[in-house]
Amino acid sequence: MLKALLFDLDGTMVDSDPIHFQTWQEVLREYGIEIDSEFYRTRFSGKLNVQIIQDLLPQLSPEEGQELGDRKEAEFRKRAETLLTPLPGLFELVAWAKVQGLKQGVVTNAPKENAEFMLQVLGIRDSFAVVVLGDDLPKGKPDPMPYQVAMNFLETSPETTLAFEDSPSGMCSAVSAGIPTIGLASTQSPQKLYELGAMLVIPDFVDSRLQDLLRSGQSAIPKELPRPSSN
Repeated sequence: MLKALLFDLDGTMVDSDPIHFQTWQEVLREYGIEIDSEFYRTRFSGKLNVQIIQDLLPQLSPEEGQELGDRKEAEFRKRAETLLTPLPGLFELVAWAKVQGLKQGVVTNAPKENAEFMLQVLGIRDSFAVVVLGDDLPKGKPDPMPYQVAMNFLETSPETTLAFEDSPSGMCSAVSAGIPTIGLASTQSPQKLYELGAMLVIPDFVDSRLQDLLRSGQSAIPKELPRPSSN
């Protein structure tokens, strides 16, 4: 029986990557670094700020890197206050899960201030029994630890849990934790998400295949589903 749903935040519950991308573009220009959408997709998506900054600006001290990350996220929140929107069907899915008595949690690499801000803007913070932050753990995504911590808190198991992810690091984290995982193709191609272990890839939560899976999931969640033809 399906007992719990676990959601990534950026790119999964909300299509926030365009806002992050534009903000990073502006911040990094100060250091003479220009990034395009492909560079962002492969080098930023799903990663912690400390990893991004160490990769691109290794000359910065830890304190300077922290200041840069904080400044970037403050600017992101300023922009997101009017631009942030949920993926279609998110509110309906969260409400349906509550009626079904399913436990729900958020598992994210987003900084704490961003996670709290986005859930507040969406108005659904009270729907989640736990919010697991990569920054609060010894290991964030792509390590399975964040999802393992969430399952321990909710007292559920991989066999009774369903995860939703959009990034390579997030997919690796959830799949490595043994959880059947649905990919949201907001930041990566469906093929990439299937290669990383997604059981199903959808554009948003309105997809009828998800509805069918959730109905069947009241008895069992399969590990894999037939993949759509590439023809």
